[in-house]
Amino acid sequence: MRQFPSAPVVSRLAPTPSGFLHLGNAVNFTLTWLLTRRAGGTLHLRIDDLDRARFRPVYLANIFQTLTWLGLDYDHGPSGPDDFERHYSQQPRLAEYEAVLQTARAAHPALFYACGCSRTALARAAAPNGHYPGTCQTLELPFDAPTIAWRARVPPATTVTWPDLAQGPQTVALARALGDFVVRKKDGAAAYQVASVVDDQRLGVNFIVRGQDLRASTAAQLWLAGLLPDHAGFAQTQFLHHGLLLDVAGQKLSKSTQTSQQRGILAEAGSPQLVYGTVAALLGLPPGAGESLAELVAAAE
Repeated sequence: MRQFPSAPVVSRLAPTPSGFLHLGNAVNFTLTWLLTRRAGGTLHLRIDDLDRARFRPVYLANIFQTLTWLGLDYDHGPSGPDDFERHYSQQPRLAEYEAVLQTARAAHPALFYACGCSRTALARAAAPNGHYPGTCQTLELPFDAPTIAWRARVPPATTVTWPDLAQGPQTVALARALGDFVVRKKDGAAAYQVASVVDDQRLGVNFIVRGQDLRASTAAQLWLAGLLPDHAGFAQTQFLHHGLLLDVAGQKLSKSTQTSQQRGILAEAGSPQLVYGTVAALLGLPPGAGESLAELVAAAE
């Protein structure tokens, strides 16, 4: 850890109810909570349920169960699954995200383009780095046609820089790292990169903790926020990208690759001490600092 966030701090826990939370999620939650509380900051629980195709009530319940197991509190957000569905779901905000996209498109006519590629076509035509090759860039497909996604046109020379609290100065060549990314899905709903920026700005978030695998997403959001109406303030966000946790095969932990037998960190760990110890190691704290949440808090002071 190079440095702690500077006050005032407003942060968030932003899980998705698309799988059981794993060790990486628990570590991210605990690290975010610890650094926010250390700075005397405000913490939101902001659950991302844009992807309703993978949403399951059991996954939503698992978020609250995991937070209770870890002993983590938050200042704003749903008290449980029912409260979330009634008052905090992203679904009623779809029109807000759409308005932001439409305003950005009007202000920057060349920023987005319509893409009609199917999943099969995308898989077949993907560039060597796995990114979208720009098949529809010059086709001028109608934006309002059915089964059309919108993509952001990322100029080839685009680079994004930020001072990362854990990794030091960061520079990402966005076109090479992510390519022309989707901002509006084929179902007409805003994509993650847009909704995340809009939600964070709405909540006043100024400190975000992520794994290093999301550096490209951070770059995309910083670049995009400068082009979205009234969202340029996102550039002042403090970021901390921590190291990734791997499974026994050396692969990144991911909910999308869970088997039907895997039930997440709650089922796999006997106690949250594993999580606290991992956070202590990430922060370079002395041995024994992760024995309990109280000891972790004391060691981080």
